[in-house]
Amino acid sequence: MKNSPSLKRAITLLLTGISVLIEWLWYEHYWFTELFPRWVKESLNFYSRGHIIVLGVYGALILGFCFTYGATKLNYYKSSEIVVSIIFATVITNLITYAQISLMCMKPLPAYRFLVMTAYQIICSSAWVIIMQLILSKLFRPRKLLLVSAERPIEDILKKFGSRKDKYTITKSMNISEGMEAIKAEILEPGKYDGIIIWDVPASPRNNLLKFCYGKKIRIYTMPKISDVILRGSEQLHLFDTPVLLTREYDLKIEQRFMKRAIDLIIAFIALIPGIPIMILTALAVKLYDGGPILYKQIRCTKDMREFKILKFRSMRIDAEKDGVARLASKGDSRITPVGKVIRAIRFDELPQLFNIIKGDMSFIGPRPERPEIIAQYLETMPEFILRTRVRAGLAGYAQVYGKYNTTPYDKLKLDLFYIDNYSVLLDLRLLLLTLKILATPDSTEGIESNQITAEKNYDEGQ
Repeated sequence: MKNSPSLKRAITLLLTGISVLIEWLWYEHYWFTELFPRWVKESLNFYSRGHIIVLGVYGALILGFCFTYGATKLNYYKSSEIVVSIIFATVITNLITYAQISLMCMKPLPAYRFLVMTAYQIICSSAWVIIMQLILSKLFRPRKLLLVSAERPIEDILKKFGSRKDKYTITKSMNISEGMEAIKAEILEPGKYDGIIIWDVPASPRNNLLKFCYGKKIRIYTMPKISDVILRGSEQLHLFDTPVLLTREYDLKIEQRFMKRAIDLIIAFIALIPGIPIMILTALAVKLYDGGPILYKQIRCTKDMREFKILKFRSMRIDAEKDGVARLASKGDSRITPVGKVIRAIRFDELPQLFNIIKGDMSFIGPRPERPEIIAQYLETMPEFILRTRVRAGLAGYAQVYGKYNTTPYDKLKLDLFYIDNYSVLLDLRLLLLTLKILATPDSTEGIESNQITAEKNYDEGQ
């Protein structure tokens, strides 16, 4: 079928709506057959409007969490990613609903039926999504794309687009050295391409291509530069008879700082309730394995380059950096102990950072804190890296949610700057929810590739 954006979107929205409806119908069935007649009716006097309100609230919750976690991104995410999103959205919605109804009835309800309902919801909705993803992949062929690049190697972007062969096919790559007229002639070949990718092209030829493709109604995938990310956070003014973008000297407003700190403290103290027993068991495992130190303390930098000691459970050998050279963990790193592999995979090694958050060195959400010596390496090739220290460092951040451990430093910087320039309390809360999903994603904890250097060399903004 021809890749009509409107048709594809209409079909995708319909199928996504059915996926959410499946979950709602299971709850509606459970409410009228199990929950209300057996447990709620005896505690509350209900009228028909009461049923509508209860079912409406559930529908709003499941839709909201499906949207937050990406369960509505049919034909955009991989099937496995959507299934994980469905699991998180369903579990959190049902936990909230269980607590809500238990409070309404002034007694804890039997949890078994809720668990059974949750299992049916996840199985049915996931099966629907997997089947529909297969059908959509047959209905809509992958987009054929032309890659336009400059001096930067293209292997990385080819690998990323190649991981979604169901959506994209890069049929040809051209370098701007071949000439703008040749590139434009190639783009206009009838039926040959569904769009182009502009990969790290300097500002002048990139703007030329953008205007050309925009005028010809050609889809464009552009890898943004640092300046693009900064402009996205700008405020549009209408002071004159021409559009004006205002980029402010960045700082959180006083009410934002207060709310962010309050949320950090509330969540940190709540997390300590289940966290302390887990930390005791983790500490015993680390100590019993090799008798070495339980905690790993390391100098990191937070807001305004202020140094502090980050706390982690030790996951590497005692002599991991005996040569004194700072380096990131790599895939299959022999320095990581067997206990370390487990606690890193389930993120238990990060739990002591709750005390860093309570102390005020870190926040739950913000750019991950780096070591001073690694920051110095980054600054040699990316002077803009210093911009990410405008906010307090975080336990998790935009780059961790939308990137991976082995995402390049340049791309992580762009993600962190997007967070800084678009900060809001709601964004923090959304990232907190998404962080729970990231904990279940294995590739988010993988180390860097063995051939990946710490700070990218030959970095060029192309200004």
